[in-house]
Amino acid sequence: MSVEDPVLARAQEARLDEERLAIERAQAGDRGALEPLLANHAEALFSSVLMPRLGDRAQAEDILKDTLVTAIEKIGTFEWQGRSFFFWLRRIALHKLIDAHRARGRAERLVGALAVEAEAEAPPAGADDELIALEDRRRAQSRITRVMRDLPERYRRAIELRLVEDRPREACAEAMGVTLGNFDVILFRAVRAFRKVFGDNE
Repeated sequence: MSVEDPVLARAQEARLDEERLAIERAQAGDRGALEPLLANHAEALFSSVLMPRLGDRAQAEDILKDTLVTAIEKIGTFEWQGRSFFFWLRRIALHKLIDAHRARGRAERLVGALAVEAEAEAPPAGADDELIALEDRRRAQSRITRVMRDLPERYRRAIELRLVEDRPREACAEAMGVTLGNFDVILFRAVRAFRKVFGDNE
């Protein structure tokens, strides 16, 4: 065994002790104690966890930012287990990735649901028109994600239940705890609000 092994082991133990103490300070109220720790692990999260799974630098940066913010907000729930803080951050990042993939799927379904009427009325498209339509759809998905995030929770839930999950109106009303008539009103207002904001973001 290399004579360097004990040295490396002590260095690793010292790093873990530094992490543990920084986390204890943060949990005691000194949130600034986390900043060096988060900075140390941010690049590894970005390069080894997020980018290989996303391939999109801007989206990876957004999820990294959300991961670090969540870590700060939930540091009180962290329990030291004798290993690097990185693994807890990695778990948060993976949950954020799952949420992002689900949101992308919902956005794609929502694009289709809201575009049905327009597509039904559109004339047959040629090859060039189809390419343009595809690019428009990609841009629309990005706008839809932003608009849905900014809608009131009640409106967002109504759209997701009826247009994304394609549940019957009665099931949507039951899920939201309202009467069928109230749900219809909520959905109408939700779609109107969505289209207004979506059009303003054009």
